[in-house]
Amino acid sequence: MTRAMTALAKLWERLCRGLEIFTITLFAALVLDVLWGVISRYVPGIRPSDWTEELAVYLLVWVSLYGAALTYRGYGHLGVDYFVAKLDPAAQRLVAVVVEIAVLIFAGFALVYGGSRLVFETLASNQLTPVLQWKIGYLYSTVPLSGLFICAFCIEHLLKLQPAGAHAASTDI
Repeated sequence: MTRAMTALAKLWERLCRGLEIFTITLFAALVLDVLWGVISRYVPGIRPSDWTEELAVYLLVWVSLYGAALTYRGYGHLGVDYFVAKLDPAAQRLVAVVVEIAVLIFAGFALVYGGSRLVFETLASNQLTPVLQWKIGYLYSTVPLSGLFICAFCIEHLLKLQPAGAHAASTDI
């Protein structure tokens, strides 16, 4: 590997690690938000917080989308690989390429393109959340961002696929 490729690989790993830390932080915020919502409702003398439920919904969506992207990177999603495992290695590689391309097309069209349109249209309409009064378009920006990560992870998976007959010391698939 060239020096530039090594530097790019290190930068990519740092970016992915940053996404993991960000997602963990969002999850911790979700837990604290829901905990505070429960405490503020059921502990006498504390006024119930009206913002915790709204924030919890957005945090859950963010954690789900970024978590789905990270799970996809780690090959953690469900797959029907029983029959694929019965195929010869060249056919297995072809199926893997077709699956990655299908995911890439879906994520690119539905999440990146559709999500970007959603963000721009809601920002243009100045929609605000009912309680927190945040611009909804900014909250929706997680859709195209998670789509970009999924597309990047598809490309990463495609680059890791080796031609039929090639033997490597290790593989993630």
